[in-house]
Amino acid sequence: MKPSSNLGLMSILLLGSLPSHAETLKIFDTHLHYNADAQEQFDPQAVLKQLDDAGIEQVLVSSTDDTGTQRLLNAAPERVLPALRPYRKPGTIKTWMYDETVIPHLETKLAQHTYIAFGEFHAFEEHIELPVVTRAIELAKEHNLLLHLHGDRGAVEKLFVIWPQARVLWAHAGFDDPENVTALLNRHTNLWVDLSHRSDISTWAGLAANWEQAFMEHPERYLVGSDTYSLERWKKLGFFALNTRDWLSVLPEEVAHKIAYQNAQALFRNAK
Repeated sequence: MKPSSNLGLMSILLLGSLPSHAETLKIFDTHLHYNADAQEQFDPQAVLKQLDDAGIEQVLVSSTDDTGTQRLLNAAPERVLPALRPYRKPGTIKTWMYDETVIPHLETKLAQHTYIAFGEFHAFEEHIELPVVTRAIELAKEHNLLLHLHGDRGAVEKLFVIWPQARVLWAHAGFDDPENVTALLNRHTNLWVDLSHRSDISTWAGLAANWEQAFMEHPERYLVGSDTYSLERWKKLGFFALNTRDWLSVLPEEVAHKIAYQNAQALFRNAK
């Protein structure tokens, strides 16, 4: 059987098992990238059609080099929340923090457009105190932007040292264990967790018990996303949404609605 057929069969099996409230559960995707390759493949109207088909009502969008973000925002300003990345071209996620020309780029963009968040940006504990990163954080503070961080626990801790009042959305839960995520959430009331790209949350055996416990301890602090950094992930957008509804259906209905949509809605309402 071809891989696409596997996905189709899996989708049918998942959909058939969902409780009725989960089948129509609306989703706020907090990790959508509309980069150059995706723009070549899908124009904004095609993207919006994909979102409709997947039942994704609102999105936090960023792109390399911001062109995609502005295109999608112009097409659906009521639906798209724009985020600004430090990247002007692919392949710079490991070098941007050493590139002083990033700062005038960010300053120019911030003068031209309005954003809700800075990120998703990649920085780990050893990078946070570098001059380029600290200045980028200062710019985010000046413009009241949420920080969408792809980094480790140490990076989260240092961000709150530099800016104690920051609102931080931790991409992929730092690829860390749920027990460590819970410990950070206990320490920082202004920390939220983006669950994109976490295949360990749900397997064929069902919702992982340690993640279920984490969700129940902090049901207001988790958000979902698809992380469409590649064309392959764009093509699976509907499956990501369906899989998310599947594991959310195991949780109490109130908690499922919070994680799927309401937490993001509340967070970004306060960020505007």
